[in-house]
Amino acid sequence: MTTTASTSVLPAAAAVQQRVADLAATHIAPWQEGYLKDRSNAVAALARLRRGAGREAGETPDLWSLIDTDPLHTPVAGRGPLSEQELVRAENALHAALTLWAFHQQSRGASMHHRHTRERPGGLGAAVRRLMPADGIDEPVRKRLVRAGTAADLAALTQRLRDIVALLRRKEIPLDYALLAGQLYVWQWPDGPAAVRRQWGRSFHEQRRTRPAPDETTAPSSDEDTTPDTDKDAS
Repeated sequence: MTTTASTSVLPAAAAVQQRVADLAATHIAPWQEGYLKDRSNAVAALARLRRGAGREAGETPDLWSLIDTDPLHTPVAGRGPLSEQELVRAENALHAALTLWAFHQQSRGASMHHRHTRERPGGLGAAVRRLMPADGIDEPVRKRLVRAGTAADLAALTQRLRDIVALLRRKEIPLDYALLAGQLYVWQWPDGPAAVRRQWGRSFHEQRRTRPAPDETTAPSSDEDTTPDTDKDAS
């Protein structure tokens, strides 16, 4: 963890969490469209992003000109500018989410970032559940999610998420990387890991309830998180 404070600040983090999520979506949208249309600038951007995977934002000066963090410096409505600690955490969360997405999108021919909706859930827990058979639990896969949830800090969490993303990429299962970016921001605050783990757990179980059984053609209504896509060539 980046901090040792014991007081929960999650309510105060909510506005910044949404800003980080929105900024991640703003970055990914044109890159994803460009990559799928084989535009050279987008292909090059993803290649640069992948090189930053598993490293903190401050360690990757090559990405400073690529990932625009200026919107994070705009004062939050009703409370002024972000503190240095908030900025560092927001930048690290954004960096981690974008580099994971770039790894996920590589060589895939369809969008690996999908925004979460109730009808088309896109959170991490549900995405992991989609890796499993409809009528059972794949324990090794489930344990990867549990292991990610118990990571000691953001660096360890990002590495463990990368292992999960590799599985999602192989099966062409997309993820809401804007949602994930916001969760990675919250993760870095006191009580944050527990809050994010709860979201992932709910997402996992809700996807299980709404997923069709092998002989079903329709599914009951859902509450939260994931749905898939397809493949493309490497950059």
